Amino acid sequence: MEASLHPLTTYADAHLHYQRINSMEVSIGDVPLGGKNPIRVQSMTTTDTMDTKGTVEQTLRLARAGCEYVRITAPSKKEAQNLAEIKKQLKLQACDVPLIADIHFTPNAAEVAARIVEKVRVNPGNYADKKRFQNLEYTDASYQAEIDRIYTRFSPLVKICKEYGTAMRIGTNHGSLSDRILSRYGDTPLGMVESAMEFIRICESHNFYNIVISMKASNPQVMVQAYRLLMETMKKNGRIYPLHLGVTEAGEGEDGRIKSALGIATLLMDGIGDTVRVSLTEEPEYEAPVAQYLIDHFVKQAENQDTSAQGMHALPSPLPHDPYAFKRRSTHQVLNVGGDQVPRVIADLSHQCKAPADLGAIGYTYVPALDKYNFSDISADFVYVGTQTPVYELPGGLWPVRDYRAWKLIRPEKQGAPYFDSAAAFLEADKVSDKINFIRIDREQLPHLLGKKGEFTTCVFVLESNAAIQAYEWRDMVYALTHQGFDNPFVLKLKVADTHSFYQDEELADHLQLPEDARTQLYMSSEASTLLVDGLIDGLWLDAADNVRLRTAFGMLQLARMRMTKTEYISCPSCGRTLFDLQETTAKIRVRTEHLKGVKIGIMGCIVNGPGEMADADYGYVGMGPGKIALYRGQEVVERSVPAEQAVDALIELIREDDKWIEPEEKN
Repeated sequence: MEASLHPLTTYADAHLHYQRINSMEVSIGDVPLGGKNPIRVQSMTTTDTMDTKGTVEQTLRLARAGCEYVRITAPSKKEAQNLAEIKKQLKLQACDVPLIADIHFTPNAAEVAARIVEKVRVNPGNYADKKRFQNLEYTDASYQAEIDRIYTRFSPLVKICKEYGTAMRIGTNHGSLSDRILSRYGDTPLGMVESAMEFIRICESHNFYNIVISMKASNPQVMVQAYRLLMETMKKNGRIYPLHLGVTEAGEGEDGRIKSALGIATLLMDGIGDTVRVSLTEEPEYEAPVAQYLIDHFVKQAENQDTSAQGMHALPSPLPHDPYAFKRRSTHQVLNVGGDQVPRVIADLSHQCKAPADLGAIGYTYVPALDKYNFSDISADFVYVGTQTPVYELPGGLWPVRDYRAWKLIRPEKQGAPYFDSAAAFLEADKVSDKINFIRIDREQLPHLLGKKGEFTTCVFVLESNAAIQAYEWRDMVYALTHQGFDNPFVLKLKVADTHSFYQDEELADHLQLPEDARTQLYMSSEASTLLVDGLIDGLWLDAADNVRLRTAFGMLQLARMRMTKTEYISCPSCGRTLFDLQETTAKIRVRTEHLKGVKIGIMGCIVNGPGEMADADYGYVGMGPGKIALYRGQEVVERSVPAEQAVDALIELIREDDKWIEPEEKN
């Protein structure tokens, strides 16, 4: 059972089973949020808000795809005023989905929109505050003077929302913290929380509580830490507002789904979250099925599981890690696993180990004419062959892992690493490896390991669970073993359950159904999310050898900032402010740069989602006007008004100037 909560654990009501935190209920039209209501799904239109017909049509598609709220940008008063016409046309189509006005720099637009739509979203870093990337010095008095100025500018909107029954989302973004917040708190989760709390306190001073809060970042680690810290803060204050979850600028396709799952699933597992938006650089209706999958993964499975935590171990107090600041768990190195080594990937090839070509599924391509293998940055580090003995030579550097009974019969130079079914089997063995031993550990074995830390110094623990939600049992094992003093490397044995096909909505159109590959990516990322984001593991063991699992594993490690193997694209999902075709532009940039391992490129449709939102990027490509692009190095603009047709070449020249460019044929 779980122990009494320590300050480092109070952000969640439960850590070893699913238990959603009970927030205040907020009225948003006829679809209330928070409290005992279901976790809601939402998305945002990408059309020009002045294109009434296009915006209405897209809103209808979003509603059919499962969106319970639809957000529309209102960058100026004219767009805000046109929300009334959009709402009117939707009602004529018998669509009463609540609308949300998205506001950044324009208080006057917010005040118009709040009289029309069911909810307005404001960004504290942009709304009545300053973002010029300046480091400012404040005394307590001058800082308070700025707060007073914001109070004066923000209060009219609060009063309008209160009068009209309009809800408000106070949406802090990691990349758009104001100069004032950055100067006092730094670029930190604490700064994000305080940015929101300043605006919350103003709302509360007017007795306005119809509030939703978000803490978005493009880095899942930062996003998770900020939401946890916010939840702890709200609990201390005695008022828990509902939370909108999302990883901002998640990107396109596979990476966007994986990155979103890492952040959103971690928080859902903690019981945090009342509404979800997945930000993909795709058509917005494709976001809703992904969001629903992430919600269902915990909520629907939790309905069918024993939530009493029976059999779980006492929750360590404090936790064996700081949930508000990333630091990889300290382990001793076993061969090339753990310690300062990057997390390793182990692939199961035990059922398809007949010919060299079989290794193609784990990243090794056999070239018969040269009798050698080509491999990439996403090739498995170990291959599990079970009891089989491949009749061919494995590539150099690829270690085989064999069941113990087969391992001890192999010549020493061919043995690789043994795999033991239990800790007891390892202790009883008459022969073990002096380099590395893999041991399967499940929750039932933990009591038998007590007091035996010194007997497993050459061992990597492979954590296995057969539970509907494996993540809670893994978390239980990691906490318990670490609390007992074990500093062995931990590897998650990721088994993709057949039940993951359950997460389909039969009412959705065929083209919106999640394909099998996408469900596999989301399943793997959801299960491993919290242990990756918290830096608690040293590897992933894949239950089958296929390219989808392999790509997903390396994608998870990269997007959790634990192992860099490819270029990363931080791209916004588009909206009515976007100044170019994001999907087409992202594809063009990817074709030219996807060989630049570890380089992060931000691709933003407008200045609102520009230098701030790509805070985690090395380089930025930002729309600044029709046909004009601004290029950034980090958050510093390098070139302005670059013609769009020349901008990709100019971006490559910028990367070349920094000696980070390599020709594609030279990448290996």
